[in-house]
Amino acid sequence: MKKANNVEITSQEIANWFLSRISMSPKKLQKMLYYAYSWVLTLTNDSSDHIENKLFNDSFEAWAHGPVLMDIYHHYKDCGYNNIPKYEGKVVKLPDEIDDILNQVIDVYGKYTADQLESITHQESPWINARKDLSPLESSNNMISDQDIFSCYIKRVSED
Repeated sequence: MKKANNVEITSQEIANWFLSRISMSPKKLQKMLYYAYSWVLTLTNDSSDHIENKLFNDSFEAWAHGPVLMDIYHHYKDCGYNNIPKYEGKVVKLPDEIDDILNQVIDVYGKYTADQLESITHQESPWINARKDLSPLESSNNMISDQDIFSCYIKRVSED
């Protein structure tokens, strides 16, 4: 996605967007970013064969505790299991369509705990496919494919 001045939005800017609204643990933030990325990818592209629109350019890795963005992990790892303080700085101005999707992500996924969100991601095909034959607790930095994300969530849109 591009800002008004044609500069790409970063995953940290989206993290700040979420943290300006609610305080949460690093693990929950990772899952909120994953669902934000997934729903923007799904709702703003026409097919898995031609994905042009992404919330940001970072890729998720299929870690044992669910999807993770490495840069975000390193930025907040010192918080451990504690909530990250609410972000008080300037927040990126997003296009209305993206802002609406992110607000829906908060409404739908924000009520769950980090552990519940981890469990949900573990039952979904993008994380499962990226993990291949690894055991549930085995370490992995396999990338979660955008095509798998689109294919998984577009089925939910079609069901509505």
